[in-house]
Amino acid sequence: MAEFYKKKKKVCYMCTGKDIDYKDVDILKKYINDKGKILPRRVTGACAKHQRCIAEQIKKARAIALLPYTK
Repeated sequence: MAEFYKKKKKVCYMCTGKDIDYKDVDILKKYINDKGKILPRRVTGACAKHQRCIAEQIKKARAIALLPYTK
């Protein structure tokens, strides 16, 4: 019989008290895939409010050329 285990729930990075800024390129890279697309909430584990904030910061970083639009 297959053993089933409970998946660990992902906790929102920003709800734990940490803040994301457009200048933190290393942190923002965790939220984009290898093609440069923004990852969805179900992958990142962010809550809806903070996922919108993450997307906004990524778009700001792209606009000033800290992050690429595509790779």
